[in-house]
Amino acid sequence: MDTRKSVINELLRLIVCGLLYCGALITGDALADINVLTGATLFDGSGALPLANAVVVVRDDRIADIGPVDRVPIPSEAVVTDLRGKWILPGLVDAHVHFFQSGGLYTRPDVIDLRHVRPYDIEIATIRRLLPATLTRYTTSGVTSVVDLAGPAWTYGLRRLADGAATLPRVALAGPGLAPALRPGLDGEHAPAVVVRTPEQARRAVRSLAADRPDLLKIWFALSPGMDPQREFRWVHAAIDEAHELGLRVAVHATQLKLAREMVRAGADILVHSIDDELIEPELLSLMRARGVLYIPTLGVGQRYAEVLGQQLALSPFEQAMADGDVIASLDDLRWLTRGRAIKRSLPDNRIANENLLRVHRAGIQIAAGSDAGNIGSLHGPGLHRELELMVGAGLTPTQVLQSATRSGAAVMGRGNEVGRLQPGMLADLLVLDSNPLADIRNTEDIVLVMKGGQVLHCDARTLPAGCPD
Repeated sequence: MDTRKSVINELLRLIVCGLLYCGALITGDALADINVLTGATLFDGSGALPLANAVVVVRDDRIADIGPVDRVPIPSEAVVTDLRGKWILPGLVDAHVHFFQSGGLYTRPDVIDLRHVRPYDIEIATIRRLLPATLTRYTTSGVTSVVDLAGPAWTYGLRRLADGAATLPRVALAGPGLAPALRPGLDGEHAPAVVVRTPEQARRAVRSLAADRPDLLKIWFALSPGMDPQREFRWVHAAIDEAHELGLRVAVHATQLKLAREMVRAGADILVHSIDDELIEPELLSLMRARGVLYIPTLGVGQRYAEVLGQQLALSPFEQAMADGDVIASLDDLRWLTRGRAIKRSLPDNRIANENLLRVHRAGIQIAAGSDAGNIGSLHGPGLHRELELMVGAGLTPTQVLQSATRSGAAVMGRGNEVGRLQPGMLADLLVLDSNPLADIRNTEDIVLVMKGGQVLHCDARTLPAGCPD
């Protein structure tokens, strides 16, 4: 009898312990992992002024509390990291990349056809094999979220890959886009877009693409000789209407003013490049602001094409350290492929694009930073930092540019309620810098620590007196 009683008591004890354990998990109390970052100056991405001597309490994957040191209690069981003299900001968001492109010389046969040197199937196979390493280059560079704005159908797998690995950035993507035509070289098995010419084709294509649950729809719009703009606009309107009926936002590639104007009138949610041929008029700016259109300038991509093809490329030390060495090496191959003769391609005149960026900002339109990484010379990982520098060079302040690479980038992802700001309840995606990025935007490269979802992915212990958090 005593044996039976002892067994029953032991079972009851286990049941009670189990309930207490479950309660701890539900309430997030004693068993939670808690990291506290103290002493740094905080740029929270919300638009508030920087906060000196801040405390950030991270419980599991989210921010539990945040504020000045005299107002935020530090849990006794927390791991505390002293960050005096450092800066904390939200993890950066690169709002325009292409993972079906490597950034190397052989990745755009429609621009420079070198398939006789490196077959495109081999280029794509290498890109796909290296995707985990390519994604990791973003988090190492302080970029904790990315938006892939169109690629072949196999790019849908990027979300599964990223969701399954804590070390990889968060990924939002479009999958294949819609286009009126595809250039030779990008029109085969790995085409990044579906060709449509009629409203009926557009609606069918949108419904088909929506079945794979993309985060947004991309329209890759450029008029070829002989195309009738009004005819093409009809299918664009149909595609945007169908996408909105299905709950999909629409991002549009349209760099000419007359095309961008028509896209905004049709209901485009995001313009993914600068308007660079004419200055944007007040009427269009008012319409963009009223409709909440997001604007991604991508100032650097055209310059990088010209620098590579003209054999005038000069990468920064940060790019050389963070980008793929084989990709960088390929960019120099033109020297022997052309026997030292540069391909004539003048550097783009960004004066109109820069002025339009300022007009868009002054109009109160939300601007998001995107590198267009993957294009020739635009490097996965560090490319966003170069874009931020160009945006400051165009006339925005470092504060405004950081807003574009945090809160506004999260808006492009459709995850503004989870990332892009450092506030209680948000995901703990953050970046610690050794120096002030508001004094010099290049200080975003001075990375001490990268955290995603409460996990430290990168930490430079040499700059932290007490070492890195667990």
